[in-house]
Amino acid sequence: MSENDPLIRQLREQISDNDRAIVDAINARLKLVARLKGYKESRGLSFVDPEREEWMLQYLARANRGPLSSDGLQELFDEILALTKREVDRGEES
Repeated sequence: MSENDPLIRQLREQISDNDRAIVDAINARLKLVARLKGYKESRGLSFVDPEREEWMLQYLARANRGPLSSDGLQELFDEILALTKREVDRGEES
């Protein structure tokens, strides 16, 4: 029955569009991080920079206008950072 409701269909389409944009943004982020990692390693620099990660989280917390909570933002970017590190490492194995 919900498939016939035009508002439900419209909202689901918008959600799907946003989900696709999230995947595109994550893929773009992975490409940039892989380039950064290669550059830093070629110069003998450590890939992981905890100070930069902390700065980024503070920057995003200030930019966040909600409804995503501060805790939700922290959880999201903890996962994004962990996923990014794993995916960049997987790319090197390929």
